[in-house]
Amino acid sequence: MRKLLLLATALTMGTIIFPSCVAKKKYLAAQSANADLSRRNQGLTQDLSAAKDSISRLRGNVSVLNDVYNSTNAELNMSKEQIAEQQKRLMQLQELIGQQQRNTEALRKKIADALVGFNTNELSVSMKNGKVYVSMQESLLFPSGSAVVNKKGKDALAKVAGVLNTNPDINVEVEGHTDSIPIKTTLYPDNWALSVARATSISRVLINDYSVPATRIKASGRSQYDPVASNDNEAGRAQNRRTEIILEPKLDELMYLIRGVPVVQTKK
Repeated sequence: MRKLLLLATALTMGTIIFPSCVAKKKYLAAQSANADLSRRNQGLTQDLSAAKDSISRLRGNVSVLNDVYNSTNAELNMSKEQIAEQQKRLMQLQELIGQQQRNTEALRKKIADALVGFNTNELSVSMKNGKVYVSMQESLLFPSGSAVVNKKGKDALAKVAGVLNTNPDINVEVEGHTDSIPIKTTLYPDNWALSVARATSISRVLINDYSVPATRIKASGRSQYDPVASNDNEAGRAQNRRTEIILEPKLDELMYLIRGVPVVQTKK
């Protein structure tokens, strides 16, 4: 009987303890699963935060790229406008240069026609470097060693002045030249002095006798240092003893265009 009682008690205790063990195991398993879920949730939260940071950086990069794109686009558009403006200026420049050449040729013809009555050994009219050169020999203008213009020289200068006075947009430069034989007189101590005196004498005739504005004329002397022929013989020295009247249509429009000033501003 005692044995039966002990067996019954053992069975009863086992029945009570076994469910308790099962519940504890389930609790521990649930606790472990919860911890695992917490770790996974934390990991996912970190991943989400990292993803948000990446998205934020990408948006920033996109914004920078947009700025770069817009800036580059603006520069390209500006370059296109600049190229178009340069092409426009180049076309205007070419047109003005062509017009300048035509004006210079027309001026050469007017001067040549005005001086047609004079001999070719007394003067010549030519074009050089975009300018018209009227080269008058000493024999036409001056007595030897003198800077006093003679009558025939004044007649020739009157013809030149007639063209200048009807074409006011022409710059005038008068250059005196000598041969290489030195001169030394009371009035002219050297060839420099003679060449300058002859240039200023011709300038005065144009200004005082024929009313060419003094503001248009520049006078200078080159002495013997710009010969057109050899000084080793008389024929060459005679060619070098000359005075050149250099005529050039004004280049105002060209200069304004080169400096970037609109051509319309030069028109009167």
